[in-house]
Amino acid sequence: MQAEAVRRVMNLYPKIFFACHPRHVRDSKTRKLLSAHQASILDHLDLREPLPLMDLARHMGVTPSTMSLAIDKLVRRRYVLRPRDPKDGRRVALLLSPDGARIRSEKSVLEPVRVEAMLERLAPRERTRALQGLALLARAAQKFMAETAPDRLRWGDTGRSSRSTRRLNSGGSR
Repeated sequence: MQAEAVRRVMNLYPKIFFACHPRHVRDSKTRKLLSAHQASILDHLDLREPLPLMDLARHMGVTPSTMSLAIDKLVRRRYVLRPRDPKDGRRVALLLSPDGARIRSEKSVLEPVRVEAMLERLAPRERTRALQGLALLARAAQKFMAETAPDRLRWGDTGRSSRSTRRLNSGGSR
C-alpha cells in the first residue's frame, strides 16, 4: 500500500508543478525576463551573508565556469553583487542586490493565474476534496521537515558546516 501511495505522489505532483509553475520570471520594474535557472540562483543568495561561487556551483550541480557565466548575466542586470574576498582577491563571493531581493520576493513557485485556471476545471466538491488532500500532504511535509532538520544541515560528503552551506541545504536564505 505505501509503495503505491509513493508511486502516485511521484506521478501526480510533477503534473501539477509543470502545469502551474512559471516558465520565466519577469522583473516588475524593467519588464525583462529571467529564466527559471537565473531565478533559482537568486533564491540561494542573501543580502548580507556572502556565498562563495564555488559553493553555489557545487550545490546546484554545475561547474564553476557555468555558474560564473550565469552570475555574469545577473551581475550585468544588477541582481547580484560579486565582491572579492578582502583576504584573498582570487576568491569571489556572491551577494543578492536589492533588485535581486525584490525579484525574489515577487516570484512564486506556482503562478497564481495557472493555479486558478487549473482549479476552475474542477467541480466545487472536487476542488474542496483536492484542497483538503493538499492540506494533509502539506501538514505531513511540515512534520517531516521538522523531524529531519538536522539531516538538511549537512553539506553532502564534504563535511562542511559553515552558515552559507547550511543555508543552501535548508532551502535558501529565506
